[in-house]
Amino acid sequence: MRAEIVSVGDELLKGQRVNTNAAFMAAALAGIGVPVGRIVACSDGEEEIAAVFAESLERADIVLVTGGLGPTRDDRTKKAVRQLLGRGLELSEEAFATLAERAGQRGVEMTESLRDQAMVIEGSHVIANTKGTAAGMILLCGEQFQNHYLVLMPGVPSEMKAMMELTVLPFFAALSDTVICHTPIKTVGIGESTLAAMIVDIEDALPAGTTLAYLPHAAGVTLMISTLGREREVVERDNRTVVDAIVGRAGMSIYATREVSLEATIIAMLSAGGLTVAVAESCTGGLVASRLTDVPGSSSSFLQGFVVYSNQAKERSLGVSKEILEKFGAVSEEVARAMALGCLEKSGADFALSTTGIAGPAGGSLEKPVGMLCLAIANKTSGVLLSKTLFMHGDRELNKFRFSEAVLRELWESLRDIPVTER
Repeated sequence: MRAEIVSVGDELLKGQRVNTNAAFMAAALAGIGVPVGRIVACSDGEEEIAAVFAESLERADIVLVTGGLGPTRDDRTKKAVRQLLGRGLELSEEAFATLAERAGQRGVEMTESLRDQAMVIEGSHVIANTKGTAAGMILLCGEQFQNHYLVLMPGVPSEMKAMMELTVLPFFAALSDTVICHTPIKTVGIGESTLAAMIVDIEDALPAGTTLAYLPHAAGVTLMISTLGREREVVERDNRTVVDAIVGRAGMSIYATREVSLEATIIAMLSAGGLTVAVAESCTGGLVASRLTDVPGSSSSFLQGFVVYSNQAKERSLGVSKEILEKFGAVSEEVARAMALGCLEKSGADFALSTTGIAGPAGGSLEKPVGMLCLAIANKTSGVLLSKTLFMHGDRELNKFRFSEAVLRELWESLRDIPVTER
């Protein structure tokens, strides 16, 4: 079976909302062996909704829809489906009873618009809404559309996710006869073209049913290895064969072969070795500390962070000497090293990271342009392990993120090179 996803709502087309629903549904469907062939957003107009649904139902076994089921005038999905299939509405007694109970618990009057949320299209398999009011529906669309399925769900992410997990996925898992295996290969410090050149022969010899997608992002590249087939053992074997071959070729740039962030990988490495880290940040403004502490359980490894944006703060909080600042300037490897050593001493951590640079858009010069980063890493055993000067290209927000990624990448490489017995 193959699926298409339709997201209804003018707010998606105007850029007022990011379509996170479609990403969630596509990943969830892959887990039950149903690949997604197309994702489309359409306006709230009834005629356009009906036209998009008809086009998708001609091609796809399952068309999943979010949006347009609410009580307001711009919620027109049910009207469009009634027009398309020539069906009426009926009251779902189960959905109505649930709404009435919730209304009673909250002391809310059972209005006509609230009652309308329990009205479903004739012939629906009703999807209970455990997080909101509008009932969802699974519709078998008849010979007109080759008995393909249309799934209607609210656009509120929490409501849609609950419907997918409790009803939609189990319903279609029972009908699916295929298996999909996705394995992400997470890389750092390597460009898309360089990586592609390293694995060109592997890509040319992919097993039947296996595809490789390059997913470049602001800080690197993720390879997604996808295998589709009917026998789970064969699908998993073929997928693993490709993943192992790529790891063997580009392993020094790969930090994970599962869905995990670089910062989560670093925290796991620190935790496994009983090691701690602290950070001293200027140009990244606390972003490195934020990324590390976003990881659950990071308190066992992250001790503290210093945001020292001004020269005075660098002197006062980290003991960076006025002479070094005046001689080399705040954006210099000399200052980055002094920051890392000061952070190490003040925090008592095993590792200390530092960043100082020019995120932009102003503040650069010919000698020190916007996008320049100086970083350093120090540890208790060796003092300063490394310092580097790097140059990025982007706006202020992108530069800050890339600066944070660069210093985390250097820490990951430093930890990777430590023998497991010493971690």
